[in-house]
Amino acid sequence: MGQAVILTHPLLQHKISLLRNKSTDTGVFRRTVTEIAMLLGYEAYRDLETESVSVTTPLTTAEVPMLAGQPPVLVPILRAGLGMVEGMSALLPEVSVGHIGLYRDEETFEPHTYFCKLPPNLSERQVIVLDPMLATGGSAVQAIDALKEKGCKRIRFVSIIAAPEGLQTLQQAHPDIDILVGCLDSHLNERAYIVPGLGDAGDRLFGTIIP
Repeated sequence: MGQAVILTHPLLQHKISLLRNKSTDTGVFRRTVTEIAMLLGYEAYRDLETESVSVTTPLTTAEVPMLAGQPPVLVPILRAGLGMVEGMSALLPEVSVGHIGLYRDEETFEPHTYFCKLPPNLSERQVIVLDPMLATGGSAVQAIDALKEKGCKRIRFVSIIAAPEGLQTLQQAHPDIDILVGCLDSHLNERAYIVPGLGDAGDRLFGTIIP
């Protein structure tokens, strides 16, 4: 069984509060998402496998731990998930990056896939799905459905803000995956936006509307 972890680090919470402020401009918003992704990445990479290798220090030779095996695969859900890739990959530049494009029907709130491009050998690698907002959970469920169809066995979902409804939906659909969230908000409104939330993460990341 997977587990859901809601992080409470004060620095993370401070940066999420910066995102919530409607006065935060696109440049600051984008940079802050990158910083938050690095903080989340520190936790997301916690269980990476290591092996002992011999290195020569300025004083002696020592057996030390280094990462082993194939690096993880990051899979941002387009388009907002792209904002988290830079921070996650800054910690581990060796990662591969796949992409799943989904859009939400504004009447039914149901997700629809329009793009999917993934690296090979997914069955042998840790896959980390990225989306800043876990609202209804529909996009996350559909993305993970697609990954499992490609043979993925180790999947983790990482998000900045989640609604209780979306978290429950994702856990019910995929009880085997781990979920890492920066903050759990109150609820969804009638338009399926997270409250208090931060608005549309994609629009604010890419400056397609004025926040």
